[in-house]
This record gives sequence, structure tokens and C-alpha cells, in this order.
Amino acid sequence: MSDNHVDPSGNTEAFRAFTRTAPDSAAPSKVPFFVIGGVAALAVIALLAWLAL
Repeated sequence: MSDNHVDPSGNTEAFRAFTRTAPDSAAPSKVPFFVIGGVAALAVIALLAWLAL
């Protein structure tokens, strides 16, 4: 009985084809999160300073 399953580690060319994948799209930038977080932190600090007066 023949085995139709090819083990990709059994031969270099098959292994390279097995490990080759299309590059994922670049991860989204986290800069907007940092900007929004900074603005929110400044707003909270300003609110606390205003309430402390």
C-alpha cells in the first residue's frame, strides 16, 4: 500500500516549499494608540488639577 502523504522534512525542496509562506501584511502602527493615550492622560491630569483648585 503506497503512502500518499509526503513528509516535508524528508527532502530539502519539499521542506523549503512547506516553510515558505507569503509575508503577512505589516502590523498596524501603534503610534495612534500612544497619541490618544497621551492626550487622555493629559486630560485626566488637567481635570484633576482643575478639581484640586
